[in-house]
Amino acid sequence: MNTVLIDAARFAQGTIVALATLVIVAGCGGGDSSTTNTAGNSPQSTPASPGATASSPASGSVPAPASAPVATVPQSTIPNVHPIVVTSTPTQTRNMLTTSVTVCVPGTSNCVTIDNVQVDTGSQGLRVLASQLPASLVLPAVPATPPAGTANTVNGECSVFGTGFTWGAVRTADVRMASQLAPGIPIQVIADPSVPTVPSDCAASGLPMMTPSALRVNGILGVGLFSADCGGGCISSALPRWYYACDSTGSCTSTRQPLAQQVANPISQFALDNNGIVLDLPAVGPNGAATLNGSMIFGIGTQANNTLGDATVLKANTTSGYVTTSLNGQPYSQSFFDSGSNGLFFPSTTLARCGFWWCPASTQSMTATVTGTNGASASPAFSIANAQALFATQNNAFNNLGGPSNAFDWGLPFFFGRRVYTAIESRLTSAGKGPFYAF
Repeated sequence: MNTVLIDAARFAQGTIVALATLVIVAGCGGGDSSTTNTAGNSPQSTPASPGATASSPASGSVPAPASAPVATVPQSTIPNVHPIVVTSTPTQTRNMLTTSVTVCVPGTSNCVTIDNVQVDTGSQGLRVLASQLPASLVLPAVPATPPAGTANTVNGECSVFGTGFTWGAVRTADVRMASQLAPGIPIQVIADPSVPTVPSDCAASGLPMMTPSALRVNGILGVGLFSADCGGGCISSALPRWYYACDSTGSCTSTRQPLAQQVANPISQFALDNNGIVLDLPAVGPNGAATLNGSMIFGIGTQANNTLGDATVLKANTTSGYVTTSLNGQPYSQSFFDSGSNGLFFPSTTLARCGFWWCPASTQSMTATVTGTNGASASPAFSIANAQALFATQNNAFNNLGGPSNAFDWGLPFFFGRRVYTAIESRLTSAGKGPFYAF
C-alpha cells in the first residue's frame, strides 16, 4: 500500500532540515539537511531517510539553571487554541500532522480556508499550493529587490527540503488561525503561474513538490524556532536556491531579500501570543491509532493554557536550531524536534532494516539523552516496532515508527503523549529568550 511520509523542514533560517518521503510499505526516501539560521544557506547534508518514533515521558531530566526573566512576558486573552489532527490523507501518508489555515487578501474579508496543511516545527513560514487559492483571491506580489529586481520583476522563492523542492512566488497575505491574525505577511505560493520557470539550481535540488500528490499536502505551515525562513544571509547576499527576481520572460536571477520581505513564521507576526507554540497531542498505543486529535496552542507563558510548568527547557543553537542527542554513548550534534517528520530518524548498527524503515523482529525499547546549549538535559524513552507490521494495521498514527539517518531527528512520534514547546529566537518567554524546545 502506498504510505507516504513527509518531513518538510528548512529548519533554521537558511537551514535545510529534512523532508522524508516514504512510499510503499517499507518506505522510500528521506533526507535531512542542515543549515544555519542567520548565516543563510549552509551545505546540505542528507541523513538517509524517514525517521522514527518515540514517546514516553522524559525520564531522568536535568532542569535548566534558574534565570530571572529580564522583562515581563506580555499577557493575552485572545483565543489561542487551534485544532490539529493526524488521520487518513488522500495520499495515505502515515503520521502526517495537519491543520487548516485561513488566507486572506490583506485587509479584506476575501478569504479561503485551506485544509490538509502540514504542521512543521522544522521550518519557517506558510507555503500553499496555488491550486488551493480561488481565482477571485488575488494576493499582492512581493516585489523583487534591486539590483536584480526592477519594478517589473516578480519575487520567486526556491524552498529545498530533504527529498525535493517547492518553487513559487512570494506574495502578501493575512493569515488567520484560531482568533489570531498575522497581517500582511510574506508567504510562498507554490507553482504560482507568475513564475512558471524553475531556476536550474533549484531544479537540481531534488524532486519537484508542486502538486498535492507530490507535496502530499495542500501546504506547509512552518512554525519552527525562527521568525523568517532565511535570515541574515539573504539580507546581505544573493544566495543560491533562495530568493529570485523573475522578469516577464520567466528568467530568474538570485537576489537579496530584506527580512521584512522574507517568508515569515506566522506565529511571530501575531500581535500577542507570538513567542512560540505548544503542540499538545494525546498518547498512542503500540499498534497505533486511526485518528488523533490535538491542539496547537499559540504563545508560551502568555496565557494560563501555555505555561511551561515543570517542563525541561533545552536551549537550541541560535544559528542552527540544533541540540545534541546521545544514543548508546554516541553524541549526535545535529539533533532537532520536527513535527514534519513522520518518524524518528537516527543511526543504528543493530536494528534490522526493511527499505528505509526499521523492522526489528520484536519491538525494541530505547532511551536517548537530549542536551541543550544551556546544559539542561532530558532522557526520553521510546520504542521502535516493525514498520511493515505497523503499516499492515491500516492505522495512521504510530508512536514507534522509525528509520535510519545520520542525524537524530525526533519526529512526530515523539510529540504523542506530551506537550512540546518551541520558542522563537529572541522572543521573551517565562524561561528567557528562544530558541528553545521544552517538554
